[in-house]
Amino acid sequence: MSDGFRTAGARPHGSDTGAPRWSVRSAPLWTYGFRPFFLLGAAWVPVALAGLLLALAGAVTWPGEALPPFRWHGHEMIFGFVAAAVAGFLLTAVPTWTGTRAVSGWALAALAALWVLGRVVVAPPVGLYATPAVLLDLLFFPVLAAVLGVPLIARRNFRNLPFLIILALLFVSDLLFHGLHGGWIGGLPFDPLRLAADLVMVLIVVVGGRIVPAFTRNALVAAGRGSSITPAPALERAAIAAVVAVVAVDVLAPQSVIAGAVAAVAALLIAARLARWEGRRALDMPIVWILHAGYAWVPLALALKALQLLTGAPWASGWLHALTAG
Repeated sequence: MSDGFRTAGARPHGSDTGAPRWSVRSAPLWTYGFRPFFLLGAAWVPVALAGLLLALAGAVTWPGEALPPFRWHGHEMIFGFVAAAVAGFLLTAVPTWTGTRAVSGWALAALAALWVLGRVVVAPPVGLYATPAVLLDLLFFPVLAAVLGVPLIARRNFRNLPFLIILALLFVSDLLFHGLHGGWIGGLPFDPLRLAADLVMVLIVVVGGRIVPAFTRNALVAAGRGSSITPAPALERAAIAAVVAVVAVDVLAPQSVIAGAVAAVAALLIAARLARWEGRRALDMPIVWILHAGYAWVPLALALKALQLLTGAPWASGWLHALTAG
């Protein structure tokens, strides 16, 4: 049987037709980081949503030692879905920024497998959450940062090194999250999951601030409409500083009046930045206006947060979900 299996798909010696042999190294899926990670992230969203809905409906047995359903859902949206999106983007962007070869083949497949392993050890039905195996979930961000850090540092691309800092802080957030739920550490004055959501917001503000105006300007020019989008360094720096301040205040004084005031300032600055990017002129270009629509949820969510913390408006209490779902 083994001989038949081995020779069934093999060509006789000397009859090579010139067709390339399949391998992980040459398979299109493993040539650029966005391909496996965007696919994995998109596939994981309905799974994490379905798991939460089934648990709330009582249709599945939820192990007592597992994360509570809402906490598992929140963790998997950020450290599952968003982590995959961030990895896909950075693994594709960093080679462009540095002029180096993209991580591909077996190295990329191993990184994707590490992401999948994290989903498995946290999954309630597997029953590994209350064991040391859950620490495997913590490996993804350090390994990703190491893979990205080598070309950034080698090419002295210091402008993009802050992305490594955010990855490190996301790792710390995940560590604190597991430590809190696993009883390794005592109570914290802030929620590590909310800290992680804030860090993702910083990523969106920074990356979106590069991509949205550039894509919009290029699309408008290509359509023969021209564009007056120009850099506004002072506004851009102020918006980024404000959203970083949101992160700091949410750690030092969460759910406070100060946190509400900082959120209001950040909402105004980010909205002013977005208003300059001529999204209204691209309403007939779905691939462009959807970028503006997605980015708009950041100032909208921050405005809701400010209203909830400053006025106590109950209808604004869903600001965090507006941010994450938006």
